[in-house]
Amino acid sequence: MFVSDNGTIGQQYKSALESAGITYEEGSHSKKKILKSQLVIKSPGIPETVKIIRKLQEADIKIIDEIEFAFSYTKAKIIAITGTNGKTTTTLLTYHLLKEAGLNVGLAGNVGHSLAKQVLEDEFDYFVVEMSSFQLDGSYLLKPYISILLNITPDHMDRYEYKLENYVSSKFRIIQNADSEDHFIYYADNELIADKLSRTTTKASKTGLSLQDISKSFFDGELMKINDDLVISQSETVLLGKHNAINMMAAINAALIVGIGEEPIHEGLKTFKNAPHRMEYIETINDVRFINDSKATNVDAVSYALDSFSNPLVWIAGGVDKGNQYDLIMEKVNAKVKALVCLGTDNTKLREAFHNQILNLLETDNMKDAVRSALDYAEAHDVVLLSPACASFDLFKNYEDRGEQFRQAVLELKEEFQSKALNQ
Repeated sequence: MFVSDNGTIGQQYKSALESAGITYEEGSHSKKKILKSQLVIKSPGIPETVKIIRKLQEADIKIIDEIEFAFSYTKAKIIAITGTNGKTTTTLLTYHLLKEAGLNVGLAGNVGHSLAKQVLEDEFDYFVVEMSSFQLDGSYLLKPYISILLNITPDHMDRYEYKLENYVSSKFRIIQNADSEDHFIYYADNELIADKLSRTTTKASKTGLSLQDISKSFFDGELMKINDDLVISQSETVLLGKHNAINMMAAINAALIVGIGEEPIHEGLKTFKNAPHRMEYIETINDVRFINDSKATNVDAVSYALDSFSNPLVWIAGGVDKGNQYDLIMEKVNAKVKALVCLGTDNTKLREAFHNQILNLLETDNMKDAVRSALDYAEAHDVVLLSPACASFDLFKNYEDRGEQFRQAVLELKEEFQSKALNQ
């Protein structure tokens, strides 16, 4: 076995490789050595257009994903979760429900630990695995016991030749090997999913989730009606919004399939803590709530966030635009947003999209200024929502850094107001 990284390998990973007796290189690829391989496990972030990948393809050397590789070495049942948005929340919630109910379950994929590392001991009965389209592209024999497809909206088009059908087909690879013993949970209202499913033959048992069709697992705006017997009020849970109702119904159905009872499901929903930067409540200042949704890096994710509130919103958005079509959320913005704080080095597209609709519009390239300005626009019972619709790389290291800076700016502002109150 040989590891080749064109970048830098962290010291902790070098130590692990050395202790396992695995040779490695960093800073470049030894093409002659790599092209002698029988099998290559590719990082999902490396596109197929990279020269070394092209050379491997020309040499007819098989290239797979790490999850595909690990799947062959485990007896555990796989619950695989994909979708353009909501993957991490649904993965963490599904894992939480199973773990809290006492099942022997591991967490892997884009969250948790490497699946390949965990199957060395293969001590779990189930793995809940978050999978991106890139990981699915490298999967051929992967056969999840439960496959969950939350939604499909245009994303990563540069990786799919700017053909939406290619991206949709990538997501549907999650059920390419499903048989009659397997299960497929999907969001039935999504037009791209519904269209592709109508053209796809699968033996898997299908469970649809819907905001419209009462014959499926259905959310009416307050109650999640999972089946004839199980009805759960969203107000009893910690997750807001219609999109999170879909995420919860997906996780709940997966829990039911593996045999978890209604009471443990109710309890698990109450005790769940989501990953940071996803509709995360930070603090309240002067009766104004601050919500961190830094993970919302596309228009579809922002649409879900806007749906989560009935209160007037001060919206903080901006960053590196990924080809956003803001007209898709124009109606919701008009109905809910009272002020827009543009946070980025170039806010031209965002400003031009909304300057006629939102009279209170301000531009800044500093998070502290953005938070303070947002509070200036807000009144009691309003919500300040960081939901950028854009990538973060103009001003921040990543979306986590953006979210952490938002959190820190809010907490500092809260402390300032408390100090003023004490001195009066």
